[in-house]
Amino acid sequence: MLGLMQPQQLLISDLIVNAERHHGDVEIVSRRVEGDIHRTTWAEVSKRSRQIANALKAENLAFSDRVATLAWNGYRHLEMYFGISGSGHVLHTLNPRLHPEQLAWIVNHAEDQIVAFDMTFLPLVKAVQANCPTVKKWIAMCDADALPADSGIANLVSYEAWLGAQSDNYEWPAFDENSASSMCYTSGTTGNPKGVVYSHRSTLLHAWGAALPDALNISSRDAILPVVPMFHANAWAVPYSAAAIGTKLVFPGAAMDGKSIYELIEAEKVTMAAGVPTVWQMLLGHMETNKLRFSTLSRTVIGGSACPPAMIDAFDKQYGVEVLHAWGMTEMSPLGTVCALKGKQMSLSDDAKRAVRLKQGRVVFGVDMKIVHPETGAELPWDGKTYGDLLVKGPWVTSGYFKLDNANLLMDGWFHTGDVATIDADGFMQITDRSKDVIKSGGEWISSIDVENLAMAHPAVAMAACIGMPHPKWDERPKGWFR
Repeated sequence: MLGLMQPQQLLISDLIVNAERHHGDVEIVSRRVEGDIHRTTWAEVSKRSRQIANALKAENLAFSDRVATLAWNGYRHLEMYFGISGSGHVLHTLNPRLHPEQLAWIVNHAEDQIVAFDMTFLPLVKAVQANCPTVKKWIAMCDADALPADSGIANLVSYEAWLGAQSDNYEWPAFDENSASSMCYTSGTTGNPKGVVYSHRSTLLHAWGAALPDALNISSRDAILPVVPMFHANAWAVPYSAAAIGTKLVFPGAAMDGKSIYELIEAEKVTMAAGVPTVWQMLLGHMETNKLRFSTLSRTVIGGSACPPAMIDAFDKQYGVEVLHAWGMTEMSPLGTVCALKGKQMSLSDDAKRAVRLKQGRVVFGVDMKIVHPETGAELPWDGKTYGDLLVKGPWVTSGYFKLDNANLLMDGWFHTGDVATIDADGFMQITDRSKDVIKSGGEWISSIDVENLAMAHPAVAMAACIGMPHPKWDERPKGWFR
């Protein structure tokens, strides 16, 4: 006997249709790479997403063809999130922090047909475009009059001209919810970077899970500043959850310094922000130096690396901002755990609460986890002391990598994260070893989080450093390490 429910597929186009229909007047605010503040709405984003879908149709792309972006967090990138996936193509977010040869390898492996890029990354595109034979069109994400005459890229078109030539009359297609929606490559493993392919179904389930009260607690009354990049595991699902809930989004573009972030938070009445510790360290430093306060910010999600105790204390005690410590990985879409206190823990002392908040948290419904003995595979106790290899499973956890033999990737349906952790009796997980998150530089192994944080804080410096680096010898990496 089957249930008598409507058999509607879960598709990313449903999110943007919902945002336009029920929250069309809610603002999307972006600091553009041009330096100005741009304002639009969910209704306008939906309209321009349909124009993108028509533009892709005019390019004669096949279903599931890959369309790549090389862009900061902004309204144009948001439009492409929905226009590409909603029309049955695959959004491929490229990481601009990679060495040009690495980037070209990824573009070719994914067989990207179109690449759209922010003008910040024109030097990087110039360095790779001759080595990307699958790419049929390069699109500069700028106004038509801002297109450089001497770009050196054949048939380069501006985003606004490419999109503006199309009608916004488009009917989103229906197809299998298990179809690929987007992809992101991770280099946090041995060998070449590996492609993680998300489905429409997994993306919607992840968006719902991320929005739950004990996860990111996203509301239509929020204004969210996602500092975590849209090219990094889909900005921790914030764009998708925001479309589902009808939330105001505030995008920082390339300006990650403390002053710029603080000004956006105050000017746009941001209630929640998400990013890595280094960004928040710059923000807190700017505030302390200038004796500033928050007027609306109530919580911040911190991931990417362990949040320092002093940062939790500063946000909580000095500024009245709740810190939500989170953990995940590209292979998990990426959200796995969030450190939201349980009801029984609300009466604990401040020191006891702080001890809990230093952990990476407990699972979001949809994800399960366990720790096992590294040699026998036997499951280990949740006592907060015993540590073992961390395994996860769930509907938004990968079952394999793109174009690889994945026969032995899972262990009885569980994905091996490469992390070592403890889990306490209340289900709160704490990472004790992240050997997979280190890279080698100048002969010494350093944390990749340091590089990521440098790129977030000083993108131009980080990109210059990457361009000057020698080609990485991917096959020489120790297991669980990367260069």
